[in-house]
Amino acid sequence: MRLRVDLLPHGNYPDVVLVIDTLRATTTAITYLERGAEALLLTRTPDVALNLKEQAGGQYVLGGERGGLPIPGFDFGNSPVEAAAQNFTGRTVVMNTTNGTDAAHVAARTGKHVYLASITNAHAAARRAKAQATEEVAIVCAGTDQHVGLEDVYAAGVIAEYLLALGEFSIDDGTRIALTVRRNAGNPLEALSSSVHGERLAGLGLGEDVRYAAQVSTSTIVPTLTPDAQAPEGTLHFTAG
Repeated sequence: MRLRVDLLPHGNYPDVVLVIDTLRATTTAITYLERGAEALLLTRTPDVALNLKEQAGGQYVLGGERGGLPIPGFDFGNSPVEAAAQNFTGRTVVMNTTNGTDAAHVAARTGKHVYLASITNAHAAARRAKAQATEEVAIVCAGTDQHVGLEDVYAAGVIAEYLLALGEFSIDDGTRIALTVRRNAGNPLEALSSSVHGERLAGLGLGEDVRYAAQVSTSTIVPTLTPDAQAPEGTLHFTAG
């Protein structure tokens, strides 16, 4: 079995893919489902999300960001702390973010099994990936504005450690880099807080989101792509796994 870590999304994923955008899309997605959301729809652009809400009235709740801040016309930003304070029971949340939702769309082009992962569900995501994989587990870091993000590489290292504890894998250099970062960048909060993106969020007054995202394996929810769902065009349909 192969274990691969892509420091940025590259595509050509033949088997299981774990998409990571720790600050903050995948952490927030997990939180939406923890707080009762029936499903998540990840879009490629904000316009797709806004059009869905316009067409369907109150059927959808919109959550997303650009530059770390809520998108005009959306109901929520991309904050796991904000999401954790809400009740989304029975609702479908439509998400669009700067990096994470695009990475999910790249993974979905070829991946047989696509999941959203973060530090908060690291152990559950590793177990799910190991159970489903037949040839490869690819951990895909979303990065920030097409640049490698320390926070995602660190999270990939956390998940890779769990996977290696679960079984035998041949690993690539991306995995070696992620494991090295995990073992040398301090504890999760130190690593996330010292990343460029973590510092940017703190500067926007969103430091609580960074602290929330640094919690290790506090969730058993693994957002799971359901490609056979009747999802609106231009969206990816995820449910709790």
